[in-house]
Amino acid sequence: MNVFKTTFLMAALSVLLLFIGGALGGQTGMTFALIMAFTVNFVSYWFSDRIVLKMYRAKEVTESEAPELYNMVRRLSVSAGIPLPKVYSIDEQQPNAFATGRNPEHASVAITAGIMNILTREELEGVIAHELAHIKNRDILIGTIAATLAAAITYSAQMAQWAMIFGGRNDEEGEGQNPIVALVMMIVAPIGAMLIQMAISRSREYSADDAGAHIAGNPQYLARALGKLSAAGRHLPMQANPATSHMFIVNPLSGKGLIKLFSTHPPIEERIERLNSMQF
Repeated sequence: MNVFKTTFLMAALSVLLLFIGGALGGQTGMTFALIMAFTVNFVSYWFSDRIVLKMYRAKEVTESEAPELYNMVRRLSVSAGIPLPKVYSIDEQQPNAFATGRNPEHASVAITAGIMNILTREELEGVIAHELAHIKNRDILIGTIAATLAAAITYSAQMAQWAMIFGGRNDEEGEGQNPIVALVMMIVAPIGAMLIQMAISRSREYSADDAGAHIAGNPQYLARALGKLSAAGRHLPMQANPATSHMFIVNPLSGKGLIKLFSTHPPIEERIERLNSMQF
């Protein structure tokens, strides 16, 4: 179901790009916007692991420094059928974790110092398995494609906005275009693209929960961990970049007010309920 949902949402983004790009920027404008978006997000995808790890000052952990942790990651990687990723530690008290890397052969798992203080061994296995599931499912690639399509839609809207400011379009493609309709589309299209992109992110979290539970061998491990991580996160703020918040296993931001309407993560209660209902 999550695979179908992700496919449907990606298709919706593609259709929205074709419709909005053609209406606002014409074929030439849409193509230019797509190329720009692809270039920006391709660079981000290719160097995402180095960028985000450096952003959070993550330090690589060697096997000699944390043999038990490495043995856990190695065993779960074998269960997931992927190469052993690099392991990093982040000096943050909020318990959290994320995975990054352009493919399973170039992947890393990062955990905060705080997560080691509150989780049992089994709960930590559930978290690591969830992150390995993201790597196995190539969610970084899926997220990059979604970001590329969403950015192209936004660029198309911005190009149309500047065209209206400087006298509009006089070519045949733009002839007869209703300016009120165009204005509404310029406002609504980027918001719609962002909502679809976030829906894709939520769908991938559900998929990682499901796959991670099978990798760990018990859905209760992750269910208990999510409850602890969510409770601790409310009392231990983290200086996280909103652009990378979707990468963490639980949202590192406060989640108050309008943030809930634009969340990249499903509600913790729903994730726990789904895990508790799983039967192997």
